[in-house]
Amino acid sequence: MTPKVIFFDVNETLIDLASMRRSVADSLGGRDDLLPLWFSTMLHHSLVESATGHFHPFGEVGVAALIMVAESNGIHLTQPDAEAAISEPFASMPPHADVRPGLEALKKEGFILATLTNSSDAMVARQLQNAGLSDLFDRLLTVESLQIYKPNRAVYDWALDQMDVDPEEAMMVAAHGWDIAGIKTARMHGVFVARPGQALYPLAPPPDLVVKDLVELSEIMVSRAS
Repeated sequence: MTPKVIFFDVNETLIDLASMRRSVADSLGGRDDLLPLWFSTMLHHSLVESATGHFHPFGEVGVAALIMVAESNGIHLTQPDAEAAISEPFASMPPHADVRPGLEALKKEGFILATLTNSSDAMVARQLQNAGLSDLFDRLLTVESLQIYKPNRAVYDWALDQMDVDPEEAMMVAAHGWDIAGIKTARMHGVFVARPGQALYPLAPPPDLVVKDLVELSEIMVSRAS
């Protein structure tokens, strides 16, 4: 498994969402227990967007999901307050501690690095700039051009075309079981980063590799390439 291109999911895989979770919980009256419901509602309705042929930027879907969760739990939340809880925090979250050293090692070894994220073009550029990771990526790919959300197979096929590689020449790294399911459907090599609280989908094909973080991944890939 020595790919030409390594794709990376961004949210939770590279970027630590802890600070945004705090702002979202605050908007829900301090209800930390509602955070998993908000995130799953956001992912669910991004798939609804794709299934119905509609598209709104991921941040807007997140705001809509937050308003839905507040309403269903009897919490008063205005549109401006929901936007404030997500929009700016979403753009300014830090990376996980292992991300920069892991990416630097992969870049030094000569791997081509690209994002493939449900964030918008403008948002991922801001996210990586604020996280201090922009210099490590050769391409920033998002679903905005297709207006279809991962894990639809069309997204992964499009990314392969954009980077002019066959599936066996590409690897994608993600911290979500649903993303791994999409990656394997597209016949790419898949790496699951076992971030705390994340799990693989048992009914999907397994990833080719499971790692605890990007430092471990870089050590494995550098060893295999040498």
